[in-house]
Amino acid sequence: MPALAPPRPRLTDVSSRLFDFAISTFDVEPARLAAFLPAGLEVEPFEIGGRPRALVSAVTFLNTDFYVHFAPFVRLCCEQTNYRAYVRRGGERAVWFFGTGLASPFVLLPRYAWGLPWHRMRVTRHSEWDGDALRRLRWHARAEGAEERLDLRGTGRPLDRMPGFAGRADAHEVLTHPLVGYVRRRGGSVATYGVWHAKLVMEEAEVRDARFERFEALGLVAAGQAPHSVLVQRTTDFVVLLPPRRVPELEP
Repeated sequence: MPALAPPRPRLTDVSSRLFDFAISTFDVEPARLAAFLPAGLEVEPFEIGGRPRALVSAVTFLNTDFYVHFAPFVRLCCEQTNYRAYVRRGGERAVWFFGTGLASPFVLLPRYAWGLPWHRMRVTRHSEWDGDALRRLRWHARAEGAEERLDLRGTGRPLDRMPGFAGRADAHEVLTHPLVGYVRRRGGSVATYGVWHAKLVMEEAEVRDARFERFEALGLVAAGQAPHSVLVQRTTDFVVLLPPRRVPELEP
């Protein structure tokens, strides 16, 4: 489980309080996902409906008090989407990042300073909560010709056993708290960075619409494919441990 207290931040780390936090997960063909991974990373295997499958997620949220610790006086409020897949490196669970969309000009820092595959997007978002229980969440974003849509209703059900997982604890560990990520930077090198977050207590959402064309463009998710699951939480705190560190052993 994540640490109870956040790490002492370094000047290059990023902190944010996230709102309207949603993890939209889709099951995909393992071989198609494996084609995107560098040697040394393996697809996390699942069995869903009697077939071997892999999982990818689009993680959407609103950043508030989003700042780099060397400039805490500059704080942003903007939407973000992370596109990730669940992988392993040896015995360690991790995620592979396809990219990140950010609704702010701040996207230029990770894109050009660290070579990360971040892009600018535009987002329309509306949410209604009753305390920490979701009533409705709508999300519509466009970036680089790809659209993403969410239309969710609350169920009041906490995360429970899901297809492909042995039980609630297994699903919670895999889907809600991967703390190590890998990404291919511009130029082809592979880098890693970590995150810290408070323990997540997520609710299963009723899905009226969930579509992420970026996954479709990669050939991972079919148009109109229903998600494996969507989990939501009203707010949580995150720290991203930067800058990314190169991992030469995962490069050709």
